[in-house]
This record gives sequence, structure tokens and C-alpha cells, in this order.
Amino acid sequence: MPATDAVLRSHLQSVTPPKVASRFGWPAALVALMAATLLLYGIDIVFRPASPAVSELFQKFAGTWLFFGAAVLCVAKAQVSRQERLAWWLFALAMGLWGTASLYYALFLWTGAVVAIPSVADVLWIAFYVPASAALLLLLRQRVSAFSARIWLDALVTALGVGGASAALVFGVVLDHTSGTAAATATNLAYPIGDLGLLALVLGAITVTGWRGSGVWRWIAPAFLIFWVTDSVFLVQVAQGHYAVGGIGDLGWPAAALLVGMAAWRAEPAAEARTAPSIMLPAAAGLGALALFLGDHFVRTNPLALGLATATLLVILIRLYMTVRDNRRMLARSHREAMTDVLTGLGNRRKLFTDMEGRLARLSGAQTVAIGIFDLDAFKAYNDTFGHPAGDALLARLGNRLAATVGVRGDAYRIGGDEFVVVTELRDPHELMEDAQSALREHGEAFAIGCSLGSARIDTGVTLEQALHIADQRLYANKRSASCPVYQPPDANLESAPRLARFEVKDVLLQVLAERNTSLVDHLGHVAQLAASTATAYGLPDEDVQLTRLAAELHDIGKLAIPDSILDKPGLLTSDEWAFLQRHSAIGERIVGSAPTLKAIAPLVRASHERVDGTGYPDGLHLDAIPIASRIIAVADAFEAMTTGRPYRTKISRLDALAELHRHAGTQFDPSVVTALVTALAARPDPLDPTHRQSEIPTTNGSPAPRRPSSSEVHHRLATNESRAGEFVCSEP
Repeated sequence: MPATDAVLRSHLQSVTPPKVASRFGWPAALVALMAATLLLYGIDIVFRPASPAVSELFQKFAGTWLFFGAAVLCVAKAQVSRQERLAWWLFALAMGLWGTASLYYALFLWTGAVVAIPSVADVLWIAFYVPASAALLLLLRQRVSAFSARIWLDALVTALGVGGASAALVFGVVLDHTSGTAAATATNLAYPIGDLGLLALVLGAITVTGWRGSGVWRWIAPAFLIFWVTDSVFLVQVAQGHYAVGGIGDLGWPAAALLVGMAAWRAEPAAEARTAPSIMLPAAAGLGALALFLGDHFVRTNPLALGLATATLLVILIRLYMTVRDNRRMLARSHREAMTDVLTGLGNRRKLFTDMEGRLARLSGAQTVAIGIFDLDAFKAYNDTFGHPAGDALLARLGNRLAATVGVRGDAYRIGGDEFVVVTELRDPHELMEDAQSALREHGEAFAIGCSLGSARIDTGVTLEQALHIADQRLYANKRSASCPVYQPPDANLESAPRLARFEVKDVLLQVLAERNTSLVDHLGHVAQLAASTATAYGLPDEDVQLTRLAAELHDIGKLAIPDSILDKPGLLTSDEWAFLQRHSAIGERIVGSAPTLKAIAPLVRASHERVDGTGYPDGLHLDAIPIASRIIAVADAFEAMTTGRPYRTKISRLDALAELHRHAGTQFDPSVVTALVTALAARPDPLDPTHRQSEIPTTNGSPAPRRPSSSEVHHRLATNESRAGEFVCSEP
């Protein structure tokens, strides 16, 4: 049990979402400690209750501690998050770099009168932007990869537009007040550029995910927005010489670190249905870009801000082009769908009337338009027999055939259920109408679909409605006077159609089974022949003999749902495998019963593995409750299985197989059916079986002639050989 528990715990950990794995225990305690530190730091800044020494400790190490705490929580998240592991490692690296820079500054540069730029702390602070930006990109890509290019363009518009505004407000101030060496200038400008990149990513993410976002974005986005505001204010104050340590703005960095830690610790809610993205941010970004260009005429703006504003307007133009293109495609598609019959691809009634308006408007002089209405005969009977899916497939075939037949000579339409229309401007439309009528006919072994036609000619002064009315009257007049049979093949009467349909469905099912297991189909064919012979010997009527044969051919159709590893297993089946195998007769009943013409044999298929003593499956029926056809199938199936062999046993002779049947008569098999099978076998001996050695009867040329043994002789030989039959399980799964 301990080993089992360990495996179970390991499995639970592997399927537990990251949000649960880091929700309780030490991460919660760490988050609480970080929140308490931030609260005390804020109280110290606002109210100054502590001594200057304590305040200095908060100023030097509170932010550092919060960044390191966030890094630890991100590492914990990375350990349990498989898909987003790299993103959280990068977040941990970013938090660690900022915390290390702050710690270095507090230990070595805090008391310095002049700090060289760039310092080690500057290098670490600037390095923070690389993993932070990469982590944001990875997290965004992982969660919104399915969105379209238009949404990503909206995000790019927002990012560029807000980036341009940020560059105008912050970058220009820093640039104007930057002096010193090239390294110092590059260092001072790296901060606003890094902040600008973070801002662009966050606002782009908000554009894509929506204002509320989902999961960690509800914490990550505010964290980096607070970080950008704090850092931007700090850079402007430093550039203008107004910054003082210990101000309220210093709370922004540790607050951002706490939010990142919360994102790593908090459980993510279940996925929510996402509404269409808002256009407010892209619209505001576009207006901001225009405002920058207008403002540049009065107050000069730095080149970076102008470049970002220009890029914003270019992306807006691309987005506008895509919107117009997509709308035009959508309208064209909607127009096609409104004018097209979905099933056949032909024009529909609306398309017919639209086209005819144009045709009639062009008529002049002696020009005419011929219109023919075609109605399928016996289509309802076809639907009732084969089902609506088959009816839809027939309509699709006929529609394609009609379109190919009409070609450039006219236009074809489907205006309702089984009604088609052909319109042509040919002077002599009779040949086209006859070709179309032939194209809409189809015959099969079990059905015959005819087609009735009514036509009319439209010339100047005749409306489409009048022509349709005339053609419709002629159509139904032709239907009433038609000599062709309704739903009747040339060589069959109405009563034979369901029977033919029954065998057609049977052939389809056996073909599906043959694709899976050819040998099983061969076995079923042999069983069906033997079952029919046994049913005849038993004295069943011809109709029942045919039903028995049909049920025997399909009694193992449920094995389509059984894996080959079970069907072809050479050894004994386990109890679970045997229980799974026993479901196949019930599955077969459902498959067969789904065809209306085979419903009569579905119960026979279900009961084909029952035993007369009530130990069979699936229902444990006894002798009187088992249909006689199912009892016959069980005996024929067992005999055929024993004499042809299986992966789990070798075949035996007819004599030994019959001995087995006799041995289990009364328990597994109906004794009267076993007797009927012996009688049936006596009529078709196997010359290779010693049970059926031929007696020598002289013929006219002196050579012996074969003689079939009688049923009594077969029973006698069985009685004398039963003791050597051997131990065989007389059942076929």
C-alpha cells in the first residue's frame, strides 16, 4: 500500500494545475510576510512613526526583500507549470536582477556623494528589462495564440501609440537633462526605453485579453503598469533634480514586486468565455498619435516619439485595409450562401427569381426563355426506407449530375425538397429538358427514382409567376398520367423493396467489418450457410430461414467495437477482457437495430450467445426465452469455430465437433437444434472427414460411386466415437 500511495500522490501532482500546487503552505506565508512588509513600509513613509535609523532600513532593504520574495514565488510557479515554465523562470530572473541591483546599491552606493554612471547596479537594473519583456511575450503568446491577425494589429496599434506618448513625456525630459560621457547618456536613456517597451507590451496584452483579462494577467498587467508609472516619475524627477529618497512614489516598485508574487501564488479561475476585444485602446492610441503630430507644430517633440506615432498611423491603415477586405469577403460569402442551396450547390429559389429578373429584362422581339420544373418520383419512399442522410446524399448526387448535364446550355436550380428547375434561352429546349430529366433519375437494386417534368415558355409580356404556374400544372398532370412505376425497380414488386433494402444494408455492414477483419466475415458467411441448412432441417418456414441466415451473417457485427488485442489473443482472456468481449452482442443489436429494415433481426443478434441453461450472455436467458433462430446460430457458430480453428485452439474434425455438441446439448445447446444440424450435415458430407467415408457402390463401369451416410448412421458413429472427442470448450466468443 505505501508504494501504491506514492504512485497515487505522484499522479495527482502531475495532473494538479499549477494554480493549486502553489496555493497553500509556505508560499501563502511568504506572500503574507511580503504584504506586511509593504504595509509597514507605507506606514513609515506616510506617518514616520519610527526613528530615522529604522526608516533608513526600510528604504534600503524593504524593496529588495520584496523583489527577492517575488523571485522565489516565480521559481515555485515554474517548478509546477509545464507549459509556462520558461516564462516564470524569466520572471524570476527579472525579479532577482532588480533585487540584486537594489541590494548592491544599498550596501555600496547608498552613502556615496557621487555615484558613477553606469554602475554595477545600473547594469543589473537595465538587464531586468530583457527577461521581463521576454516573459511577458511568452505568457501572452501561450494564452492567446488562437487570436486573429486583426487583434494582434490592434495590440500593436495600442503599443506603438502609447509608446509614442510615453516617449514624448518621459524620454524627451531625460534626453534634455542628460549629459556626461556616452556611456552615461546611454545608461540614462536605457531606462525610459525599457519602460516604454514594458508599457507597450502590457497595454498590447490588455488590448488582446480585454480589460479584465484572465488568470495571472489580472495581476501581471497592473504590476507592470505601476512599475512603469513609478519608474517614469522617478526618471523625470531625477532629470529635473526634484527626487527625494523616502517619498510616496518609492512604494511603487515594491508594490509591483508584490503583485508579481501574487500572480505566481494565486489560483487561476476557470477559463471564461471571452467577448470581442475592445477598440477603445487602439482608438485612443490613434488619437494620441494624431495629437503628437499636431503638438509638434507648437512644441518640438523628440524623434523617437514622432517615429512611434508614424508607425501607429501606418499600422492603423493596414488594420483599416484588412477590415474593409474582410467585410467585403463576408458580404460576398453571405450573398453566395443566400443564393445557393447548401445541399446541392445549385442556385436556390431566391437565385432563380433574381436571375430571371435579369433574363426577362433583356428579352426583346422574338426571344424567349424556357423553364422546366422537375419533381422526383418516389423520393419520400426512398427517405422512409433508407433514412434522411441517404436521401440527402441522393439529392446531392442528382444535383451534381444535373449541373453537369445542363452545363453552358442553361442554369439549374433546386427550389425546394425534391423540386429542381432548369432555365434556358435555347430556341429548341426539348433535348436539354429530356437530358435533365434523365439526369434526375436513378435506379438501384432496391429502389427506382423517377422524375416528372412540366415546362413552359416565357416570351415578352409573360411574367415568371405565370410561367411557373403553367409549368407546375403540367408537371402534376404528367405525374398523374405517368406510366412508370413509383418506387419500383423494373423486375420487383412493392413488397420486395424492403427485403432488397434489408440485404443492401447488410452488405454495407459486412463490408465495414471486412475492412477490419476479413477472416471474421468469412467465418460469418460459413455460419450463415450452416444456420440456414439447420433451420431448414428443423422445419422452419422459408421466411424464418432467411431471417436466420441474415441474423447469422450479422450476429458478430458488434465485434467492430472489440480491440484486435482481445479478438486475436492466443492465450486465455482475463476476467476483464472476457467481460468486455461479452458486450459485443448487445452492441451488435444496437448497430443492426439502427437500420429500419433490420429491426426484426436485432433481438436475434442479441440472443445469439445465450445458453439454454441460462448461463449465456448478455441477458442469461433460458431455453424457452431464447428465439429459435438464435439457438440455431449458437450451434452453427460453435460447430464452425471448432472445425476451422481459432488463435486460441487448433481445429478438430467434424466427428469430434459433433461429439462436443452432443455432450453440451441440454446445457449450452438446444438438443433438438443439435439433431437438426446433424441432419443438415448428413446432406453435405466432408470427404476428408472419417465420419463421412463413402460406401462403395458399383457403377456401370465398375468403379465405386459415393453414397451419403444417413442421419442414423451419423448418430451411431457419434455414439461410438464420443469417448475420444477430447476436451474442447464448445463456445465461440
